[in-house]
Order: sequence, then structure tokens, then C-alpha cells
Amino acid sequence: MHCRGDYSWGYYMSTRSIGSDPMERVVKLASEKAVVIFSLSSCCMCHAVKRLFCGMGVNPTVYELDLDPRGKDLETALMRLLGNSQPVPVVFIGGKLIGAMDRVMASHINGTLVPLLKEAGALWL
Repeated sequence: MHCRGDYSWGYYMSTRSIGSDPMERVVKLASEKAVVIFSLSSCCMCHAVKRLFCGMGVNPTVYELDLDPRGKDLETALMRLLGNSQPVPVVFIGGKLIGAMDRVMASHINGTLVPLLKEAGALWL
């Protein structure tokens, strides 16, 4: 799916075919596309970060953890990776962990988000 006025987000992907270790799956999934968002479909912060990227003309790959049979395992791995109890949204750009909503918004405000997106090939302008 692509970002459009109907609020579809990037590409929804399944994690079924990826290996068994959740942390390895997170790292592999995060490195396969320019922008990867791990999300929950009912999370308002996840919705906001997806809107931010789509509004910038970026089509993120989105993994909705609550719609994936292995989503809870990935959520646990993301919590370990971030070191906190709020696992989503988690954003990776160019395979690099950017972080949760606060880090993404700080990068957007301080002007470092667009260069990261350009470097990853997610934004051309």
C-alpha cells in the first residue's frame, strides 16, 4: 500500500518467513527497506509518525505488530532494543535505529531527519 489520502501507509509486510530469533528478525526487517516503522494499528503515536513520513512524500514499510502472529515477540525485542516499556512506534531509516516518536520528532524539528531520508534513498528532493 502507498501513502494516499485514504490513510493507507507504505507497505504492510508479514514477518512469517523470517528466522526464529525475534531480535534477528527486527534487525533483518529494519535493514531491508529505506524506512521501516514498527507500529500498532490502534496506536495514535504510530498514526502520527506514519502521517509525518507520508506527508513528506516517504512511503515507509510498516509492520503492524498487532496484526502479525509473531508481533508480540517482535514487540518484546523492540522494548529490549529501546530499553523502555513503550515499544512503538519504532523507526529505522537506512537500517539505522532512529527510535520512538520523541526521537523522530526531535530529528524533524532540528533538521536532521530530511538528510537521513535522502541518504537512505527514501526522499529525493
